[in-house]
Amino acid sequence: MQRRSFAVFRRLSDTCVKMSDMASNRITVRLPEALTSRLRSRSRSKGQTESKLVREALEQYLCEKGDSAYDFAEEAGIIGVVETAPKGLSTKRQHFKDFGKGK
Repeated sequence: MQRRSFAVFRRLSDTCVKMSDMASNRITVRLPEALTSRLRSRSRSKGQTESKLVREALEQYLCEKGDSAYDFAEEAGIIGVVETAPKGLSTKRQHFKDFGKGK
């Protein structure tokens, strides 16, 4: 009985489930149990498939346009953390006076 239900499911999944419009390549990734659990939980809470969440995470991580040093610094949370620095430190010429010159 169980074998038959699997065959029905396989037949339905092959004919009824439409993959996205992108050309699909399948890969296998091994995940630690804790990460798998977090992925399943997020999938359920967002109502999205695990595959979609993984694709979105990879797209964000691999960012087609490339990440700048600023993007990495912003992501790390180090932009604007120095409260005592003068405003416009990176843009005002007056702050560059004697920059790079030995004392």
